[in-house]
Parts: sequence; C-alpha cells; structure tokens
Amino acid sequence: MSISKTMPVSRFIKVKENKSGVLTGISFSDEETFNFAFDIVDAIADREPDRRAMIHISRDGRERVYTFGDMKRHSSRVANYLRYLGIKKGDHVMLVLKRHYQFWFAMLALHKIGAVAVPASNMLLKSDFEYRFKKGNIDAILCTADGEVSAEVDRAAKSYRNLKHRILVGGKRPGWRSLNRDVRYFSSHFARPEGDEAAGGSDPMVMFFTSGTTEYPKLAVHNFRYPLGHFITAKYWQQVDPDGIHFTIADTGWAKALWGKIYGQWMCETCIFVYDFDKFDAKEILRMIDQYKITTFCAPPTVYRVLVHLKLEQYNLSSLQHVTTAGEALNPEIFNRFKTKTGLEITEGLGQTETTVIIGTLIGTTPRPGSMGKPSPLYDIGLMLPDGTEAETYEEGEVVIYVGDPELGEVHPPNGLFTGYYDDEERTRGVWHDGYYHTGDTAYIDDDGYYWYVGRTDDLIKSSGYRIGPFEIENEIMKLPYVLECAVTAVPDPIRGQAIKASIVLNNGIEASDKLRADIMRFLKKNIASYKWPKVLDFESELPKTTSGKIKRAEIRKQDYTDNDK
Repeated sequence: MSISKTMPVSRFIKVKENKSGVLTGISFSDEETFNFAFDIVDAIADREPDRRAMIHISRDGRERVYTFGDMKRHSSRVANYLRYLGIKKGDHVMLVLKRHYQFWFAMLALHKIGAVAVPASNMLLKSDFEYRFKKGNIDAILCTADGEVSAEVDRAAKSYRNLKHRILVGGKRPGWRSLNRDVRYFSSHFARPEGDEAAGGSDPMVMFFTSGTTEYPKLAVHNFRYPLGHFITAKYWQQVDPDGIHFTIADTGWAKALWGKIYGQWMCETCIFVYDFDKFDAKEILRMIDQYKITTFCAPPTVYRVLVHLKLEQYNLSSLQHVTTAGEALNPEIFNRFKTKTGLEITEGLGQTETTVIIGTLIGTTPRPGSMGKPSPLYDIGLMLPDGTEAETYEEGEVVIYVGDPELGEVHPPNGLFTGYYDDEERTRGVWHDGYYHTGDTAYIDDDGYYWYVGRTDDLIKSSGYRIGPFEIENEIMKLPYVLECAVTAVPDPIRGQAIKASIVLNNGIEASDKLRADIMRFLKKNIASYKWPKVLDFESELPKTTSGKIKRAEIRKQDYTDNDK
C-alpha cells in the first residue's frame, strides 16, 4: 500500500521507500495544526462516508458496523454534549470504557474539543482512582456501567473534590449523567474551533498511566502529533490492508489500544475489529478470526503462548496476512510453533507507553526468531553502556533515543515520543537527559543490525558478578512442551548477592512434582551456562500480570524479598 494523493494522511506525511517498499525515511508537514479527528477521520468521512471504519461485537454477541461517516456524526454529538457540560480545551477527562464502542466516539470528541483524554483500566479500585484523580488533575470521567467500577469512582471521589462531571455509559446510577440518553439531543455537526480554542500540533492530547510495575504509575503526556508516529506502526509493522480488517487484542485502558485500535489503522483507512469481551477465550478469538476474515492480527506474547497449544487446524485462518506481537519479548519456541501450525511468522515490535514502535520487524525485514528487528526510521536509536559510551556489536546496552543536544538548542523529539511525565519534572529528567531518552530496556545488536532483547534494567539479575537477563533462561524453559509460561526473577542469596528463580505455569493436565522439577533442571543444565542455572524453581497456578498482559516480574521479586525479610 502506498500513500495515494487522495488519502488525507498524504498532506501530513511524506515517506521515502526503496523499490521493494521498504521505508527509508519519513517527514512531516503542517504538523503544528494536525488534529487526528478532523484531519483524518472527518476528512475520510467527507470523501467516502460509507467506508467501513469499525466492526464491533458486544459481549452479548451483538454486531455493530460503523462507517467513517458514522464516526464523524457520533463524535460530533458527543463533542457538542461535552462542551454543553462545560468541558473545554485543556480539561482532563478520564475514560474507563473497556472495549465499548462509545470509547471511539469519546476519544474523537475530546480531540475535537481539545480536552485531554486519560484512558484507564476498568479493574481499578478506590485507592487506584484516588491516586489517578489527584495525579492527573481529572476534571470529568466517562465510565462503564459494568460491574462495580462506578461505585469505586464514587468512593474515590469523596476525597477528591475537583471531579466536576461523572458520565455513565450503558446504564443508570444516582448522581451520574447518562451518555447514551443525553447525547441524542445534540447536533451531529461540530465546527472545527478556531483561534485560541483550536487544538492540534504541540497541544497535549492524551495522557497514559504507565504500568507501574516497580513504583506508582507515572503519567506520560503525548501531544496531537502522537498519531503521526503510529502511521509506521500500522503500515510498516502491522502491515494493515486498507480493504481488510485489523484486530488488536488490547483493552482501551492502556496505550496498546491506541497502537492498534484507532490511530495508525485509520490513517491507513483500515477497518478495525473490536470484541468487547470480559474474559479472554482463545477459542472464541480464533472463531472470530475465522468468521470475520481478519487480515491482520496483533496480540501480546501471552496470547500466542495459549494459541500454540490449541488445535488451530480446526479454524480457517487463511484470511490472516500478517501477525504481530509487542508488550514483552516473544520466545523463539513460540514463534516456531506458531509458524509450524499456521505458516505465519510473528513479527515483533518494541515500544512503550512513552513511544510508538521504535524497533520492529518492519516491511522488508526478514523475521529472526527472538529478535525485535531493526530501528524504525522515525527514531535515532542507539545502545548505551552505563558509562555513557556506545555499546559494541553483541555487547548489552540500554536502548536510547537521541532527541538532540539541549546545550546546542537542537532538541527535536520525533512525532510519537512523549513530551514528559505530567507535573513531574524529576521523573522526566530521570529518563530524558543529556540529549537522550532512556527507555530502561536492554538489548544487543548483531552483525546484521538486528536487535535482541535482554530485559528491563530493573529486571536484570546480578549474581556472583554476572549481569543476567531473564529472557534467555525463559526461552529455554519455554521449549519444554508441558510449560505454558514462566518468569525468571532474582531472589536474595547470602553468597551470590542474588540467585535465579524460575516461576513456571504448567499446561492443563500436567501435575507438578519433584520428578518434573528435576527433569527441568536436567534440561537446563544441558542447554545453558552454569551461571544461568536457577537455584529456585517453583510451580505456580498463574503469574501476576498487568491488565495489558505483561508479566509483573517486579511483583514476584518483591514478594520473594519480603518473605526473606521475615
């Protein structure tokens, strides 16, 4: 797919490709006025109003199909409604909407007004909301009626007096407005604001709470240029088909949803598929890929670990053209199993809440099992040693992004990189200094320029003088056919300083035993160096995860260190 002259995105993005369609460069124009809602969604709606934008399946199985014309009308109604309530440019509006279709109406509406969207998980409790309300200076909230979420919001609001509006989606509750009921009375036409009320470019657009696996969540701020960076996410990494259907497994409370469920996909004019499920069911996901002929699919490694253990031949997956994964590194064993069963190669990508895809197996890059791929042309990527020098080939270093030398006045953050942590200069300086953004991810580069993930800087294990990344050990354990997933972490050791622990979840029907533990250790001793052998091996029923599917190694580590102190 090339950028045609009729595509709205072509006004803002200019790409350079070689004859094979490989992206070699990207530049932007009119970016200081860019507003995704007006310049992409409404522009497509004006040109091709009946073009399909989203297929939405409710948890009760109801199917809804929305065109770009529908998206323009519904978002304009919501924008008029929110503005009637007094919500204005710069206000902070939290969205706790699961995968409800109203999330997309609300996001576009907030973009049109210029209010800042703050997506959050529906799994939050009173104390979580208390922290997030205060940290984010939240002015209003749109919240699902499902479960006890709105009750938790009410409990949190007792200690936070600045929440001006509570808007419920999908039900009724005393003290709350009803979006579905109220929005019907407002016009489907919303004129683009002008002057001081116009929003775009460098204005703040969305703020994400980070996963918070090692500390209280930070709040990463992105401006209106952020969606421009996701053009590469969709076109060159996910390789979406403008005439196809893209399906990303992600909840709207996390940044990954905006990676795969709105910005880049709609810039490529692709229809997105949304399934508003409560509990993940791999067989149901496969059935929908089969039924709706999904063409591109993206999910965290956790999902693929489950899929490879199912009878995939029972489903027609022939419509799939490309599959991707991000969130944490993918084990080569899972890559190989999935390819054997489907013929598809899972292509990896590395990015964060603070970025778009910074390293990935983009178009023209041959996948290498276990490798993240190569840097995106959007970012100036390097590997840095603790002393600030550049890592050599095969030498582990921290992934950093060059943003310009501030002393020379040459700071030019790429579109897609966050602008800082909200109201937290200290944390911002902690990761963004000396002309670089420090990701906290470690990797090494091979002779061909491929990057290989090692781990988070705070996941590294220091044992007997060795710095050990958990991923390589996990890869070996995942090769065992009876292992569903695992996490390798550090445990305190009086001699080594830290020792290695492996927490393992077995497939259904496999019983934990001392014999099985001995078999695993025997296998590892044959396949990895002695300094990487786990001292502790525990069988668990499940591993702690964030709602976005990442294993919370910090939580396992914290519990082990707490137990040791008792």
